[in-house]
Amino acid sequence: VIGTCWPKSNTGRMVERPCPEYINGVKYNTTRSAYRECIDNGTWALKSNYSSCEPILEEKRKYPMHYKIALIINYLGHCISVGALVVAFVLFLCLRSIRCLRNIIHWNLITTFILRNVMWFLLQLIDHNVHESNEPWCRLITTIYNYFVVTNFFWMFVEGCYLHTAIVMTYSTDKLKKWVFLFIGWCIPCPIIVAWAIGKLYNENEQCWFGKEPGKYIDYIYQGPVILVLLINFVFLFNIVRILMTKLRASTTSETIQYRKAVKATLVLLPLLGITYMLFFVNPGEDDISQIVFIYFNSFLQSFQGFFVSVFYCFLNGEVRSAARKRWHRWQDNHALRVRVARAMSLPTSPTRISFHSIKQTTAV
Repeated sequence: VIGTCWPKSNTGRMVERPCPEYINGVKYNTTRSAYRECIDNGTWALKSNYSSCEPILEEKRKYPMHYKIALIINYLGHCISVGALVVAFVLFLCLRSIRCLRNIIHWNLITTFILRNVMWFLLQLIDHNVHESNEPWCRLITTIYNYFVVTNFFWMFVEGCYLHTAIVMTYSTDKLKKWVFLFIGWCIPCPIIVAWAIGKLYNENEQCWFGKEPGKYIDYIYQGPVILVLLINFVFLFNIVRILMTKLRASTTSETIQYRKAVKATLVLLPLLGITYMLFFVNPGEDDISQIVFIYFNSFLQSFQGFFVSVFYCFLNGEVRSAARKRWHRWQDNHALRVRVARAMSLPTSPTRISFHSIKQTTAV
């Protein structure tokens, strides 16, 4: 069933409406138009003209091999990201000695990436028939997924806010309150997603609330705040890099080393602040090469961003590595001590003589 709503019109006119986003479960290009005639007797023509509506899936038929490779990259990237994120999460959980505000913010950002990626895998498991039947549990999964998407971006904003405060404003980070950042990252997205869900329920209650109809902008209820925090983070990034360049120029290092450090800092900050997502709003162009490059670029960055965040802000974090090394050495020492004690206890001694002296000598070694 094609669900195009035709507005009131004068008789004898050809009415134009945007193509529906979905026709029989196939996604279509909504920039094209469908037509239907309001005939002279005041009734609609029996058939609408959808001949100019083009399925977007036609691109997949044009680049079947590239889409298959991109799908593999997506699954591979999300799997690697989840694995790296879980390891990073466990490290932040176990290493209590590094729980300063900065690392707590990193920990929460990593948590949102884990939840977002897990929900992404759940969405991939939804069957097309379930998608069409618009089951309540399916809508719930979409809602939870979008909530974690928004929290993910808001924690990127928290990262940017903390860095900007610490570097640009030279504000004492000791005065920053943890509960304020927790409120921004976890609580503010809640009313945004509730408002979006209410809008979907009463205006676009179909397709498991995934996708949107032409002419309706319900998704901008949550996409608008996401774009806003990305723009603010872009301003934060500009100011941070500007201050870093100023400090580097004041140093005695050579100009080449200065620029190298500035570029390195910028590249490290890009995935943390979510700036890479701004590239997805760019039109890739109509030619085949641009489309193919965009397919791979989009798949790689979206699926591997969690991995990059784990590497830069956990595995390459000097505090984390130092704390993990100390924890490992402490475990080795304790394990070696237990082995020596066990060996001392197992020595063939008289039952009437306790080998405490032997244990003491062993442990002193």
